[in-house]
Amino acid sequence: MGFLPADDPEVVVYIAIDNAKGVTQYGGTIVAPIAKNVLNAAISALNIEPRYDGMTKEYNYGDKRYYTVPNVIGMETKEAVSNLKEFKVEFSGSGNKVIHQSPSEGSYLAEGEVIRLMLGDE
Repeated sequence: MGFLPADDPEVVVYIAIDNAKGVTQYGGTIVAPIAKNVLNAAISALNIEPRYDGMTKEYNYGDKRYYTVPNVIGMETKEAVSNLKEFKVEFSGSGNKVIHQSPSEGSYLAEGEVIRLMLGDE
């Protein structure tokens, strides 16, 4: 579920996927990319300008922190792990370069969740 603009919503998006298919079945990996596309299209259609005067979230001890997954495809394993320091990283395959990642770039995950990297030699 998402909405925008945050201070005076004009668009509300609710997306539900029944019987999702794939390796990971978290909302951040399956539904979030769809919601992102819909909200980006709404921003464009409604000519909503970006604002930079909002409030940043203040975290309390014990709160889960969420991060956007970066693209690490094509990186050496050491560099990829460095870019994914907020997450737990699991590897499969052989080689020293990332050829696939799950979840994909742009997914929104909680700190400590698993990112799976497939390695190869390209």
